[in-house]
Amino acid sequence: MSQAKSVQLQLQGMSCAGCAKAIDRALSGVKGVNHVNVNFANEVAAVEGENLNPEQLIHAVEEAGYGASVVDHSNDQAQQQAQQNKQLWKFIIAAVLSLPLLYTMVGHFSWTASLPLPDILMNPWVQLALATPVQFIIGWQFYRGSYHALKAGAANMDVLVALGTSAAYFYSLVLALQGKAHEGLYFETSAVLITLILLGKWFEARAKGNSSSAIRQLLQLQPKQALRENAKGDVEQIAAEKLQVGDIVHIKPGQQVPADSEVIEGETAIDESMLTGESVPVSKAPGDELIGGTVNQQGFIKAKVSKVGSDSALAQIVRVVEQAQNSKAPIQRLADKVASIFVPVVLGIAALTFVLWITWFAAGDFSAALQATVAVLVIACPCALGLATPTSIMAGSGRAAQAGVLFKRSEVLERTQAIDTMVFDKTGTLTFGKPQLTDSQFAEGVDEQHVRQAIAALESQSEHPLAAAIVEGLAVDTKAATFSQFTSKSGLGVEATLEGDQPVTVRIGSLEYIQQQDIDISAWQETVTQLQKQGKTAMLASFDQQVVALLAVADKIRDNAAEVITALQKRGIKTVMLSGDNSRTAQAIADQAGIDEVIAGVLPEQKAQHIEKLQQQSHCVAMVGDGVNDAPALATADIGIAMGAGTDIAIEAADIALVRDDLSSILTALEMSRLTVRNIRQNLFWAFAYNTLGIPIAASGLLAPWLAGAAMALSSVSVVMNALRLQRVKLNKG
Repeated sequence: MSQAKSVQLQLQGMSCAGCAKAIDRALSGVKGVNHVNVNFANEVAAVEGENLNPEQLIHAVEEAGYGASVVDHSNDQAQQQAQQNKQLWKFIIAAVLSLPLLYTMVGHFSWTASLPLPDILMNPWVQLALATPVQFIIGWQFYRGSYHALKAGAANMDVLVALGTSAAYFYSLVLALQGKAHEGLYFETSAVLITLILLGKWFEARAKGNSSSAIRQLLQLQPKQALRENAKGDVEQIAAEKLQVGDIVHIKPGQQVPADSEVIEGETAIDESMLTGESVPVSKAPGDELIGGTVNQQGFIKAKVSKVGSDSALAQIVRVVEQAQNSKAPIQRLADKVASIFVPVVLGIAALTFVLWITWFAAGDFSAALQATVAVLVIACPCALGLATPTSIMAGSGRAAQAGVLFKRSEVLERTQAIDTMVFDKTGTLTFGKPQLTDSQFAEGVDEQHVRQAIAALESQSEHPLAAAIVEGLAVDTKAATFSQFTSKSGLGVEATLEGDQPVTVRIGSLEYIQQQDIDISAWQETVTQLQKQGKTAMLASFDQQVVALLAVADKIRDNAAEVITALQKRGIKTVMLSGDNSRTAQAIADQAGIDEVIAGVLPEQKAQHIEKLQQQSHCVAMVGDGVNDAPALATADIGIAMGAGTDIAIEAADIALVRDDLSSILTALEMSRLTVRNIRQNLFWAFAYNTLGIPIAASGLLAPWLAGAAMALSSVSVVMNALRLQRVKLNKG
């Protein structure tokens, strides 16, 4: 196999968080491995290092007593289904053998005294014949797991189950061999325990499979077919995976966009809801980006393929979601530490329980002591503790991805809800990042159409971004006027001679520039000042020595900026705007948005310094930017949020990538973080409470071993089911 820097392994045979720790230890010992994260919930090991050999990693896992294979998404659903079916059949066979034994156990209760008990079922050798396959064939997985755990110097759930059921089985066997069956056999206890645990494992496997459904749904979006235009102009249908960058594809209404591409012909509306969570179709025209997997809803379009394979937006999204789900949140490390010492502690409690019962509570009653001890061993499995955090992280990050919010790591998902200060870049974040012509006024008595054409024609020769905004805003024929002697005055304006019967010197630029030409601007002074107070860039146009027009250009604030800022402030989050603009322009935008604090005149390289100053004031700071110019600030902030990532999901500096170019996605990120952390706390509370209450009850003899087994299975399933609620949550952005 080839060498790699990161490898994901699908694991088999894990029964609890202790198994995950054993695999982590085994993989960490392989040469070249720098970091390992084993996720018990989805049974995946993410390994990072140098020159990793997947075969060596798989061998290390197998040596530890578990199975492993390289993750194959094309087959993972089939693997999950096969695993679930295997667990189901084990349970069914165990149930068939255990039900007669369960009947004999129920028959001993006072309220079932009238039930007939067939003599054959009371025969100890029949009970032995029914219990033995359950104990040593179907239940062999617990012995195998115990052996490998103890060999590695650890103890896990398998040790507890194997020890508890073996004690009941072998005690009964000894009594049967001694002809003392009348003293009470416990074959039904061991068999029913294993059966109930297998039932719980089957439910758990099903629920855990659902928790990774987000990735499965994303993979199902991958287009299968494409209509490619060949060199002759003919259209051929090919597999979408065969497309190359630069290919021209035809996309009909109702068809999926076969790959990330750019529209080159036609206009349409694209349904991007499956990737961004936005239900309203997005209009697309030549020059606009398309994301592979989205659906063309209206017109016929042609597009040029821009990204394929692992570079595509869909592949990057899957990668980011996997990365988040396979990473370990800080809160999980606490649970892991508790789980790692939990089993040895339980073994001690079980031993103490046996001693107290045999010497004090029921002196000399081995049967009563055995029942209480087995109940303690079985009820105290740390499975729920190991599942509490990763299942919530998987469900939460998956739900966020469906809404177009990509958390890069699980600790980011946990930490986002703690943000108390949010810093915004101005251009392209609070504003659209595209200057637009907002105002145009013309002097009395001039030919307005002629002036418009002259201004547009002159500005079309300039490369300045504001010039392009003026040309687009005036929307007239730029070839209607001819100029010569074009001159650009850097930072001031432009000047040229308008050809005609009577050549005219045309100038367009700032107030200062026009004043320098000894042109009277007094009639326009007040209007210019008012526009500047609104954060607009005002310019004058003159013909020879007369001002003929006033133009104003501004980068418009986003439609929902004020609404989002208000929602953040209601959450108690302070809002700050960093801008390279002058203070008057920056303050005007901030006033429109309702920003709390403005820091203007900041160079790109200085933004990170301002973030650090806020952090030094003990604030948890998030930075919202475009991911390119703001990379240092995004990396410095506690949480870096990249707006409108589109097809460029893998913005290294960002902790969160927002697929949509929409500020409301920030509220979605905050809400998803809050809900996920709350869900984790609920799970951990239930897991700790279950063991805190369950162990004393079991030790007191009030809980039969088979009921302890049912409670143990229920605890794990309930934790997973609670986490799955996150997949159905309706996000409240306000």
